[in-house]
Amino acid sequence: MIGRLAGLLLEKSPPTVLIDVGGVGYEVDVPMSTFYDLPVSGQRVVLLVHQVIREDAHLLYGFLTAAEREAFRQLIRISGVGPRTALAVLSGMSVDDLAQTVTLQEPARLTRVPGIGKKTAERLLLELKGKLGPEIAGRDAPPIDDTAADVLRALLALGYSEREVVAATRQLPAGTGVSDGIRQALKLLAKP
Repeated sequence: MIGRLAGLLLEKSPPTVLIDVGGVGYEVDVPMSTFYDLPVSGQRVVLLVHQVIREDAHLLYGFLTAAEREAFRQLIRISGVGPRTALAVLSGMSVDDLAQTVTLQEPARLTRVPGIGKKTAERLLLELKGKLGPEIAGRDAPPIDDTAADVLRALLALGYSEREVVAATRQLPAGTGVSDGIRQALKLLAKP
C-alpha cells in the first residue's frame, strides 16, 4: 500500500494533482482544504496517501495532515459513504469543524456540503460519534461536554459567529452550569 508520496508537483487541476516521484507521475485526488495549501507547480510536495484498490482502478487520495487522512478513513468506513463523498465533506469543512459538528450532533452543518442530504448527515453523525475527537482534529482543548454544547447552541441562536462562540466557550471554567456559562460567555463576547 502507498502511504506517502514525496516529489515534484507537476499539475494542479481540482480535485486532482499530478506528482512526479522518481520519474513516475501519480494522479492523486485531494480535498479542497489540501488543494488550497499546496505549493505552486514545480515545487516539492509531500502528501499522506490513502490508496483504494478496486477491480477496475487503483485510486490515490492525498492529504497534507494526518488528521485529514484519519477523518477521511473514518468517513469511508461508513456504509454508503465512498471516497468522493468523503472528499466532498473534507472540502466543505475542516477536520476541526467536522469533529465539532459530530460532537454537537448538528446535521444542518453537514447538509451544507454538496451531495449530503439530511438522512446521510444524520447517519454520518451517528456513525462518527466518539470517533472524531480532539486527538483526530489536532486540538489541544478537551472535547466539548454537554453543558458547553448547550452554551454554544444558545450563543449561536443569539446570532454570534461560530468562531466567536467556540473561543468564548473554551474560556469557561470546568463545571460551569448552562445559565452561568451563557452569562460568562456573553461577558467575554462583549469585550472589545
